[in-house]
Amino acid sequence: MNDKLKVGILGGTGMVGQRFIALLENHPWFEVTTIAASPRSAGKTYEEAVGGRWKMTTPMPEAVKKIVVMNVNEVDKVASQVDFVFSAVDMTKEEIRAIEEAYAKTETPVVSNNSAHRWTPDVPMVIPEINPEHMKVIEFQKKRLGTERGFVAVKPNCSIQSYAPVLTAWMEFEPYEVVATTYQAISGAGKTFKDWPEMEGNIIPYIGGEEEKSEKEPLRIWGEIKDGVIVPAESPVITCQCIRVPVLNGHTAAVFVKFRKKPTKDQLIEKLRSFKGVPQELELPSAPKQFIQYLEEDNRPQVTLDVDYENGMGVSVGRIREDSVYDWKFVGLSHNTVRGAAGGAVLCAELLKAQGYITAK
Repeated sequence: MNDKLKVGILGGTGMVGQRFIALLENHPWFEVTTIAASPRSAGKTYEEAVGGRWKMTTPMPEAVKKIVVMNVNEVDKVASQVDFVFSAVDMTKEEIRAIEEAYAKTETPVVSNNSAHRWTPDVPMVIPEINPEHMKVIEFQKKRLGTERGFVAVKPNCSIQSYAPVLTAWMEFEPYEVVATTYQAISGAGKTFKDWPEMEGNIIPYIGGEEEKSEKEPLRIWGEIKDGVIVPAESPVITCQCIRVPVLNGHTAAVFVKFRKKPTKDQLIEKLRSFKGVPQELELPSAPKQFIQYLEEDNRPQVTLDVDYENGMGVSVGRIREDSVYDWKFVGLSHNTVRGAAGGAVLCAELLKAQGYITAK
C-alpha cells in the first residue's frame, strides 16, 4: 500500500515547477499526483502542456507524463485531490497572495517558492538548517485564516543561500556589517541560453528587486516570533549588488564581513564544517549530510565543479582571507534552482511533515 502524501504542483509547467517534478521523482514521502497550471495548459496531459519546453537535464519522469493538467484557478477542485501543494505559480504578487491563501483556506498546506508571502508577518520564511522554530508562527496564521490544517509557508530568495548560512555559522563572532555581490545564473530568471541568447558572453548589472531581497531577507530569517508575528533581526547590516552572469545554474557571492569578536581563519573554517541543523539531525530525505563544505584551493568554489555538491542542496565556500578594510572575506556558491528554489521548498515540506504540520487529509 502506498502511504506517500499526495502532492500538487501549482505552476507545474514553468522552470521551477519542472524542477519540483524532477526532484520529487522517487521521493520516499511525497508523490506528485496533481499538476495545475494556467487555463491554457488545463485539459492537456503534462507532456503535451510542456511540449518542447522541458528545461531539466534529466528526462521528464514517466509517472507525470500522462497526468492531465488542471486549472490552477479551480482551487476547490485541485485541493480536493491532494494532501498539500507546492506553489510555483507565475502571477502578480497580489494574485499569488490571494491564490495561496485560497488554497490554505481549503485546509491544504501551501509550501511556496514565490516571494509574495515572504513579508506576511505570520508566514514563516525558512531555511530549515537555520530557523526551523519559525514554523511555530503557523499556529497564529491558522487563527487568522480560520483553518485547522491549512497554512502558507515559504522559502527565501535564491540569492541569499550562498552567504546567509555562512554568516549563521559565524554568529557567535557577532558579524555586524556585510558587503555582498552576487553573480547570479540565468535559470534564476527561468531561462536557458536557448531562451536568452543575448546572455552569452554578457553581464547585466541589474536584477529587479533582487538587491532589496538580498539585504533584508536574511534579517527576517534571523528574527524571532513576538506576539504571533516574526520580527526581523536588526543586525548585521547587509548591503548588496546583484549581477546576472552567463552561467546556467549556480549563484556565487563575494562577501566582506566585519566582526565584533575577532575570529581566526581556523575558527571560521571549523564553524562551517561543523555547522548542522534539524534536517541533518532528523536525516530528512533531501537534507545534505554536510551542509557547508570549505574548499582549500584558491580557485574554488567553481560552478562547473561545485554547483551540484550534495545533489545541489549544499553550500560551497572558499577563499576565506583577511581583508584590508573589512575583517574577513570569502566566496560562496549555491545551486539556485535546487537549494535556492524547489529543493529548498521540498526540504521545508519535509521539515513540516516531521514537525506534524503536514499530514494526510
